[in-house]
Amino acid sequence: MLELNAVESGYGETQVLHGLSLTAQQGRVLAILGRNGAGKSTTLKTIMGLLPLTSGGIVFDGQPVSGRPFETARSGIAYVPETRDIFPSLTVRENLEIAARRFSRAGSGWTMERVLELFPRLGERMGNGGAQLSGGEQQMLAIARALLMNPRLLILDEPTEGLAPIIVKLIHDKLQELKTDGLSMLIVEQNFGFATSLADDIIVIGKGEAVWSGSAEDIRADDDVQHKWLGV
Repeated sequence: MLELNAVESGYGETQVLHGLSLTAQQGRVLAILGRNGAGKSTTLKTIMGLLPLTSGGIVFDGQPVSGRPFETARSGIAYVPETRDIFPSLTVRENLEIAARRFSRAGSGWTMERVLELFPRLGERMGNGGAQLSGGEQQMLAIARALLMNPRLLILDEPTEGLAPIIVKLIHDKLQELKTDGLSMLIVEQNFGFATSLADDIIVIGKGEAVWSGSAEDIRADDDVQHKWLGV
């Protein structure tokens, strides 16, 4: 579904990714693991066109990814950044309506009603501004807004960052519902238990390169990989 082939990218003259290759398969969840600074978030930003691809190729559903964020979103990839990037001065309703208006399609699966069924708390906060929400509520809003784009691939960067354990469990349960519904996902996550209980496939990045790949079951059983590349 999504293929990265020998991708190189970085920030200005600082190269972060060094020939990274990976494949995210349709209907499955792929988690990218690695230590801080390994290149995980850089990978997602390069896919979305937020950082320039300096070498290699990115293909989604058989077509080259344009490198322009809006066109990438239009192609069916939705991105929830680590910073969430909701509009703090807009209400919850307004944040959702922006995505619903721009990406609504006849017969599309995700509607305002459906995302509020997934996240009932947002329905209680529709008139509140983004800046008035808790961190967990902001994450719910960011995911709901991404779903209203009706993506074929949902990309999430550190979805549990800074959240209380009870909210982490809620986010896990909701993502598990999306997985059960067949939504393909690509997740960067530092929480090893969260990632390996949700993902089907794992790729570990070290110094901008893929250093290990396999199933979630495989990496849970491999203490050496966990210690060497993840510090678990």
